[in-house]
Amino acid sequence: MTDVFIVGGGPAGLAAAIAARAKGFSVVVSDSGHSPIDKACGEGLMPDSLEALAALGVNLDGVAQSPPFRGIRFLGANSQVAATFPTGEGIGLRRTVLHEILVARAKAVGVELRWDNTVDDLHSVQARWIIGADGQKSRVRQWAGLEAAHRESKRYGFSRHFRIAPWADRVEVYWAQGCQMYVTPVAPDEVCVALMSRDPHLRHDGASAKFPQLMARLGDSDQTTPERGAVSATRKLKRVVNGNVALLGDASGSVDAITGEGLCLAFRQASQLAEALELGDLERYQKWHRIMMRRPALMADFMLLMDRLPAVREPALKVLEMQPGIFARLLQVHVLGGDFCIDRFMPALLR
Repeated sequence: MTDVFIVGGGPAGLAAAIAARAKGFSVVVSDSGHSPIDKACGEGLMPDSLEALAALGVNLDGVAQSPPFRGIRFLGANSQVAATFPTGEGIGLRRTVLHEILVARAKAVGVELRWDNTVDDLHSVQARWIIGADGQKSRVRQWAGLEAAHRESKRYGFSRHFRIAPWADRVEVYWAQGCQMYVTPVAPDEVCVALMSRDPHLRHDGASAKFPQLMARLGDSDQTTPERGAVSATRKLKRVVNGNVALLGDASGSVDAITGEGLCLAFRQASQLAEALELGDLERYQKWHRIMMRRPALMADFMLLMDRLPAVREPALKVLEMQPGIFARLLQVHVLGGDFCIDRFMPALLR
């Protein structure tokens, strides 16, 4: 017996558990894996992600593995542009370290964690609410009849870590035909390099020739982790609530990893879901979830347009290089939100 039963013990599920405990609910988290859970990702937490974590009582100040970064830099074949975050700094953090921090916080607030635990029949769970935080292939989503989607597409990500001191105080995004590589500092002597493309067979070694500037930076530095892969889905579900069941994180729909917004969305969803549970009104969460996904989805559409069309990408990067204020404004909206509409700048970028 528990108030809230959460399937999925990744960052999304743990964040939801922490938020629900703060409202006084008893919470059980079940996961078929064991802590720490790893996943191929860019491993950068932008200022809005840190703010969302702080709202959950998770403070990452002073984490030794987390060198700060001040903004984002885009690098194309013949142009580059950089901008600084309007407030605060981001940090690079290994996914396993983040998971351990969230596990420790969940334990501290009284969440019951069940690892190596497979729930075969959710009908047997005795809980007021069941939360699906079990990722893109969510069993809870299927069980609850919430599979229907308005749109869906996939890209593929592969990450590696290299033993080299970070050379920039920004996350760098290198653009090439059909793919990007992201570089995030994750330790004083280590960077994460993530490859994103639409080709499920493209790996770091096959893509390296597309990024001569980055390969020159990496030189002969040692690779410290094997290549890990993950699917980056763009999915908009028709509903994320059915009866006493709610979805969050990638189980509830997602934007492409190109935005770097996945974890921030999950942390914010966790706080809003806890508010809805306290009010006994999951429809409130349904409405908020739909609104919250709009801005990241719009930003993802713009960036994926640059990914698909070289005729758009290179001129757009050149415009941003010539008018860096536009890029700074886009970054500001990306991390602060607001009622800004990216369409204001599209004509200039595509002219």
